[in-house]
Amino acid sequence: MADHPLLADNHVHTEFSWDAPQGDMDASCRRAVELGLPAIAFTEHADWVRGPDAVFDPVAYFEAIDHCRHAYPDLRILSGIEMGEPHWHPDAVRAMLASPFDRVLASVHCVDWDGRARDASSRGFLTAENADAVHRLYLAEVIALLESDQPFEVLAHLEYPKRYWPEEPAYSDATYEEEYRTILRAAARRDVVLEVNTTRGREPERFLCPGPTVLGWWREEGGRAVSFASDAHSPDMLAAGFKLARELVTAAGFRPQDDPTAFWVR
Repeated sequence: MADHPLLADNHVHTEFSWDAPQGDMDASCRRAVELGLPAIAFTEHADWVRGPDAVFDPVAYFEAIDHCRHAYPDLRILSGIEMGEPHWHPDAVRAMLASPFDRVLASVHCVDWDGRARDASSRGFLTAENADAVHRLYLAEVIALLESDQPFEVLAHLEYPKRYWPEEPAYSDATYEEEYRTILRAAARRDVVLEVNTTRGREPERFLCPGPTVLGWWREEGGRAVSFASDAHSPDMLAAGFKLARELVTAAGFRPQDDPTAFWVR
């Protein structure tokens, strides 16, 4: 059961994403209506680093979007894309963004490790021995993304490696405060929206990306807006974890706008 029915879910995957075999755009719309969500954004993966099979077909995708908009006229359905490491693939990004997406998310999943791209989610990759080094590479890639000329509106799931952190050493935002503040200042200069990703409502200490400390730094560094995102990969995970996310975003000093589908702002 979703935690809050009145927030737009701005990061949802369906059958068009390579890692969402249980995704279903029509069923997700039906679930959004049941929950009373004002809007849903289908932000499918374009992970060029994984090869062509990890980049969705925009023609078929937009046909499905049009079908759902006609089938669910009272739900605002936004098109979208989650671009993985777009600063590594400028030509592919340019071609994909010729399509009229309503939401453009950018994320970093991978780092260059021993000459190959490695995703922090890869089973067994993050260990007690390399977690700090991998995380610092991740933060450097986020900075490179923000300093690039790649166009995007929302920075997705900052703190991504935290999801896959080993039991030891203990993860602490404070260890990386300087890097996070550099990222947040760069994002504020670009007028980027910071996503609060609930990872489908999983245990928040590990899976809320970013957590309350980084959210507080976002406001301090001049961040303008935040976006709520379940990162759902199946209809039943829509808006999961939003109750806590709403509380933390409110505590960080962000408020809803008159339009319930709009981002929360300072």
